[in-house]
Amino acid sequence: MTARPPRFPVALDRMIGAAKPAAGTTLRPQAPLQHAAQAAARHACGRHAASGLGLDSAAVRQRMVQRLRAAGVRHEAVLQAFAAVERHRFVDTALVIQAYEDTSLPIGLQQTISKPSVVARMLCLLAEGATARAQGHLGRVLEIGTGCGYQAALLARVGRSVVSIERLKGLHDKARENLSGHRDADLRLVYGDGRLGHAPRAPYDSIVAAAGGDDLPPAWLEQLAVGGRLVAPMHDASRGGQVLLVVDRQPEGLVRHWHDAVHFVPLKSGAE
Repeated sequence: MTARPPRFPVALDRMIGAAKPAAGTTLRPQAPLQHAAQAAARHACGRHAASGLGLDSAAVRQRMVQRLRAAGVRHEAVLQAFAAVERHRFVDTALVIQAYEDTSLPIGLQQTISKPSVVARMLCLLAEGATARAQGHLGRVLEIGTGCGYQAALLARVGRSVVSIERLKGLHDKARENLSGHRDADLRLVYGDGRLGHAPRAPYDSIVAAAGGDDLPPAWLEQLAVGGRLVAPMHDASRGGQVLLVVDRQPEGLVRHWHDAVHFVPLKSGAE
């Protein structure tokens, strides 16, 4: 089925050297979940199961927000974004009944949508950057790893503009479809190598990565504005694995801080 064109002003930039996308594998839940998902699918419109399980109710999202607040999330703009964006519209129908649990879920091509609590933590860390505090929003945002588009939708509500890069063509196309209803967002989806960032719109006040490596690509640091903040998972042997690294670009240079232990998919080069 051909993806319908987006109804919001998304610009699609194709990077040089793109390859044909590899086939992906979508994991399926255990049998009890399959029965529930089949019931949801009978009530769904297209690929999204909404009213069949009541997931289109704001009350469902508010319960998720209440759990985030109880876990220590205090940034109101971030909480409002979670209350507004329908996470169930970004996951496969077979997994839709798990959409508002605090769990990561497979989205195909060996990638996942992160736990709401982890996404909230990263957005709150971004919101504590110098420029973000001064402006009251995340400003110009660069996201590395669009995935299914859920975090991009959240970022569009707490930032002034968002550029989101995805290296896997299958996921880029899926995010483009998922975000078609966000017509009022200043959101640009880019298909290409996330390690290169996106120089045409640099510098960025906020940079966030949804994949972790052993180093920070130089392009990210070069494209970070003075007063800006970068949040990315990074492997650190002395801390026993992946942790969230926060980098602030201050007038006198870069300042780094280590935070929570996390588990993200590996950061890779190139586009597929």
